[in-house]
Amino acid sequence: MSGTRGHWENVYATRAETAVSWYQPHSERSLEWIAAAASNPAAAIVDVGGGASKLVDDLIAKGYTDLTVLDVAEEALAKSRDRLDSDAGKVAWVVADITEWRPPRTYDVWHDRAVFHFLTGPAQQVAYLAALRAGTAAGSTVIMATFALDGPEKCSDLPVQRYSPATLAARLGPAFVLKRQADETHETPWGSQQRFSYAMFRRLS
Repeated sequence: MSGTRGHWENVYATRAETAVSWYQPHSERSLEWIAAAASNPAAAIVDVGGGASKLVDDLIAKGYTDLTVLDVAEEALAKSRDRLDSDAGKVAWVVADITEWRPPRTYDVWHDRAVFHFLTGPAQQVAYLAALRAGTAAGSTVIMATFALDGPEKCSDLPVQRYSPATLAARLGPAFVLKRQADETHETPWGSQQRFSYAMFRRLS
């Protein structure tokens, strides 16, 4: 991912928040699944590749108090901090390349709707999975959304790796058990459709 840091900084510097294909006013499925996995508002939640997503706004509104948002692009996180204004202090903001990040703690919920499908090389995927294992513990929930097998082959001019819940489960390995799955057709701000696969995992060990 480090080679694309400049790419993402440019995307967020030159495009409005509502002018990127992945924009959602509210990430309803993510919110529903996070609430199902973490009924305690003190649960530790990390949004990997959170960018300028409004998911963190909705989590704050629901009373969650231990929130971390990570993104490779400082510009993306700056947009979120500016939008949240005084609530920005309720969030730990991390500018990092997930393939180089070593979490300093573990989280009850690891959420990723934006990153893993951009990691098309085996070494990148292995590095991400190392961060995932370091940032979770037995009992943690992992919620991931990727482009589906019939989804786009590129996004933001970059190639992607497409998954089904089953192939994603195989990539994560036996320590992460698939507990829930769903298909979703996301409508972009300009009206085109993108197919996503959602998967929820429970870490066993």
